[in-house]
Amino acid sequence: MIIVFGVFLLTLLLLTAIAVVRVRNLFVAVMLMAIFSLLMAANFFILDAADVALTEAAVGAGVTTVLLLGALALTDDEERTLARGRWLALAVVSATVLLLVYATFDKPVLGDPNAPVHQHVAPWYLENTPRLIDIPNVVTAVLGSFRGYDTLGEVFVVLVACIGVQFVLSVAPPQSPGTPDTEGLRHHLVPQVVGRLLTPFIILFGLYVQFHGEYGPGGGFQAGAIIATGLILHALLEGETAALRSVPATALGLMVAGGALLYTAVGVLCMLLGGNFLEYSVLHPDPVTGQQIGIIAIELGVGITVTGALLSIFHAFAARD
Repeated sequence: MIIVFGVFLLTLLLLTAIAVVRVRNLFVAVMLMAIFSLLMAANFFILDAADVALTEAAVGAGVTTVLLLGALALTDDEERTLARGRWLALAVVSATVLLLVYATFDKPVLGDPNAPVHQHVAPWYLENTPRLIDIPNVVTAVLGSFRGYDTLGEVFVVLVACIGVQFVLSVAPPQSPGTPDTEGLRHHLVPQVVGRLLTPFIILFGLYVQFHGEYGPGGGFQAGAIIATGLILHALLEGETAALRSVPATALGLMVAGGALLYTAVGVLCMLLGGNFLEYSVLHPDPVTGQQIGIIAIELGVGITVTGALLSIFHAFAARD
């Protein structure tokens, strides 16, 4: 039954992708891409990748859709037709599809315990996580502790990307700059009622994902995206002025940098206590408890940075004419 449902979702993905390419109205294309992201999230859930599914739903269908709609406000509604390069593009896409289909023939069967990926370091993680860290979610243990350096690098990638987008959007457009929308959707009853009802629950769910990531799907990246989605919904409902009054731009800048610095500070504290960088076991007399404290602290830093970065990018879009 799961295989049949998976084939059904993949068929919908293919049809949605074709529709995105063929449709001329850019607003419809953005909505179809949001549907595509939700279908991808459902596929990730089928593959037992719940953490990735949460991220795809929050970022792909949520935040990215809002950013694309903000970019669409600066362009035409209809796609401009390009007469040249169609056959070359078709040849490149066809060759890529054939290569991917050929590569799938060498893939192991889904769920095969003898697959190479399950014979490398995965058994060591599964065997030693209960003893060294004592949390049920092995994914969080891998990302937060065993691969803590890699996750720290990802946080700084988010920080640098946010700075880059801010620089690009800070350039004034050719036309005379206008004033940001200060009213939002206040005069639309249905969005106001539904949005005000959903916003607290979205933020509460984000906090749950943040602090429950050791025991179930979640963590800083997913929580930051979900909380940012709730605050962006608040900004769309109440307007740019009210949103920046709730969370000022200065606070957003401090969040983006502060989360990354918190992550780094945990590593420096570990060194000051006699351990290696990001060796959480020295944070408490019980090494297992120290690991848990360290993971909670660095995940909090990740969530703060992701929330601040997504909100900063949204407000940078909203501040333009």
